[in-house]
Amino acid sequence: MFKKILIANRGEIAMRLIRTCKEMGIQTVAVYSKADEESLHVRFADEAVCIGPASSAESYLKSANIIAAAEITNADAIHPGYGFLSENSKFSKICQEHKIKFIGASPEMIDKMGDKASAKATMKKAGVPTIPGSEGIVDSLEDAQKIAQKIGYPIMLKATAGGGGKGMRIVPKAKDLLKAWEDARQESKASFDNDDMYIEKFIENPRHIEIQIIGDSKGEAAHLSERDCSIQRRHQKLIEETPSPFMTEKLRNEMGEAAVKAAKAVKYEGAGTIEFLVDKNRKFYFMEMNTRIQVEHPITEQVIDYDLIREQIKIANGEAISGKNYFPNLCSIECRINAEDPFNDFMPNPGRILNLHLPGGHGIRIDTHVYSGYIIPPHYDSMIAKLITTAQTREEAINKMQRALDEFLIEGVKTTIPFHQKVMAHPKFLSGKYTTKFMDTFEM
Repeated sequence: MFKKILIANRGEIAMRLIRTCKEMGIQTVAVYSKADEESLHVRFADEAVCIGPASSAESYLKSANIIAAAEITNADAIHPGYGFLSENSKFSKICQEHKIKFIGASPEMIDKMGDKASAKATMKKAGVPTIPGSEGIVDSLEDAQKIAQKIGYPIMLKATAGGGGKGMRIVPKAKDLLKAWEDARQESKASFDNDDMYIEKFIENPRHIEIQIIGDSKGEAAHLSERDCSIQRRHQKLIEETPSPFMTEKLRNEMGEAAVKAAKAVKYEGAGTIEFLVDKNRKFYFMEMNTRIQVEHPITEQVIDYDLIREQIKIANGEAISGKNYFPNLCSIECRINAEDPFNDFMPNPGRILNLHLPGGHGIRIDTHVYSGYIIPPHYDSMIAKLITTAQTREEAINKMQRALDEFLIEGVKTTIPFHQKVMAHPKFLSGKYTTKFMDTFEM
């Protein structure tokens, strides 16, 4: 087993990784920017190395600085968490070249599944249902017009290198295509230095349901059932739950089988997620694969009593998965607590936390890196905590979440707690009859 793992991340996920490493008897190295000097992950790791100024580009995205930190501390593995370099094939390759184990996907796998057009073609070949659209990159506006006419409007333009909603445009009618094509390409070029686009039929009012998968170096794969991530704002997830209230036993089995088929088709190694769109008739379509741990992984852990980080580390060490598919026997909900003002278009609200009280009690889990007196820096993602409740039934999990949110006190900065309180009392959420369009009509 690895003796020392460097954690190439920050915030709550860095704390999450440190905890499992400690339980496994593995030493940890934290890396941090100057803005994160007072962060909890720096305090609780066995060693800590400053890797640059506040800017992500000069610290958490600086491969050379992270590799240097691993070498001077004699770390034999690097866990990238999510975001930053977690799906960067060049970084995965650099780790290989320096004989440091990258606890994540191989460079080839990241490239294969990171390019959405290539991933779709791979899934189609493996027999996984895909959304009708272009066969690959669309070379010109003229080709886009022909494809759109063939599959019918509305369509979705997507950047092949996209993520987080960047480089995506819904095109309702033919007259809207020119502007959407130009805007999407421009945004994609600015965000990813790549303006390649592909086209998909736009699935109206879908559910966004993902299947957690694990695979090992021996070619075995299994699924850990689903998470419903349909409540989103600008393609950013806000609330996740498992099991999905939209799911049937038949659909769960079909989606689970498709996800395992997808993982085996690409010989996937590690923890990953197959994301699907599911239409009102419960027909599902492959959307993308995430070759890393997900923000929302705790709800899966809660309902099947399974440490996904431990499994990632064991697989990276060459161990086999159990070869068993898991199904939820409890209900779990996650609310992402962001330092944002939900009454002002979710404007980021960094600053000092003057007072903090975390909820507790049976079935409550909080993943966070903040504390009373902590200064939330303005340079990074605004998520400061994940509040997870778990219970025997969905109704009990919601009631527990309502109680926990009432107990969650953060003073000094505005947070999304009031937003989550309102969602937990919303008739559409309570009924489970919501889609990715939930936020279109939601009002604070």
